[in-house]
Amino acid sequence: MYAESEAKKIGVVGWVKNTRKGTVIGQVQGPEEKVNSMKSWLSRVGSPSSRIDRTNFSNEKAISKVEYANFSIRY
Repeated sequence: MYAESEAKKIGVVGWVKNTRKGTVIGQVQGPEEKVNSMKSWLSRVGSPSSRIDRTNFSNEKAISKVEYANFSIRY
């Protein structure tokens, strides 16, 4: 819910999901500067109840158009 709200505020699309291992996975798409803002928020702030030990962003690539219409939380 917090990630979704922040993503909408920043202007990115994609999704996040909490895993059973206590980690978060997902995809963030949008203009590079907005994606970087979301990555910064995920790395430094997160939801109020989260504990961020480290972040690892992988498989980053430029895309010609976004694949999602909005940002969502997956369960």
